[in-house]
Amino acid sequence: MDENQKLQFIKTNFWKKIKETGKKIPFLKDVIAMYYCLLDENTSLTAKTSIALALLYFISPVDAIPDIILGLGFTDDAGVIATTLLIIKSQLKPEHYTKANESLSN
Repeated sequence: MDENQKLQFIKTNFWKKIKETGKKIPFLKDVIAMYYCLLDENTSLTAKTSIALALLYFISPVDAIPDIILGLGFTDDAGVIATTLLIIKSQLKPEHYTKANESLSN
């Protein structure tokens, strides 16, 4: 899957996954902020690649720990998201979190 295909897959499936998870995951705002960072033309290619891989893992129905397992289902996703946040923290801007907050309030 090339970069354009990955981006299109994320754009097509991201909000569906967010609706499915609802507010069950404590790192939801970070995931949405990462999505907006991915779409930001000012984000570096390296950060976009890291974000795309993390979001692909988050969206993917294939997980190390299936999301339906109560209490444990999102722990692998949380690890991937947390690691990616550390890698891209300089690329995440307040406006990405503003957009994430706006998305959560709708």
